[in-house]
Amino acid sequence: MNWQLQDAKNQLSEVVKRALSEGPQTITRHGHPAVVVVDFKQYAKQSKREKLSTILKECPEKGWKVTRDKDTGRTLRFS
Repeated sequence: MNWQLQDAKNQLSEVVKRALSEGPQTITRHGHPAVVVVDFKQYAKQSKREKLSTILKECPEKGWKVTRDKDTGRTLRFS
């Protein structure tokens, strides 16, 4: 739902209640989206940074395996 800033200020408890029960609540300023109020659990989940290897290991695609190549590169000779 979209809330104008003045309405959100006057009804902050309602904004928070709806963020918890209905999902993210957008607050607009001068007719443009300015901020979003979200449930803390959702925020924590979205802001958590995971290693790419962890994400790939948890990939739901069957048969997906993450392995690391043992190749360490090649030897360069400088003249």
